[in-house]
Amino acid sequence: MITETTTSVINVSPNAAAKINELLAEEGKTGSGLRVFVQGGGCSGFQYGLMIEESGGAGDQVFESNGVRLFVDPVSISYLKGAEVDFVETVTGGGFTIKNPNATSTCGCGSSFNA
Repeated sequence: MITETTTSVINVSPNAAAKINELLAEEGKTGSGLRVFVQGGGCSGFQYGLMIEESGGAGDQVFESNGVRLFVDPVSISYLKGAEVDFVETVTGGGFTIKNPNATSTCGCGSSFNA
């Protein structure tokens, strides 16, 4: 069963929302959303993952932030409460980042953390 809620536990910045909607349109998946997850690995113990998702899986919670649907599995939700998905442009290019208030430490790559 998928639990859909209007109160978002994970937020998407306006920059990230624009980029996600652009990517969904390019792939012809405008009704889809973004799966945000945490898995073991990386330099600090956990790493973030993002992928386009057409529909949620069993036990997923579904949130909406800035017009983007977010799918989060039951294990990842405890690590991601209060987090924000952002898109940052740099001199060398752009990319998605996750600002996570639950991370007690992060590594230099920005995609790995310890909770």
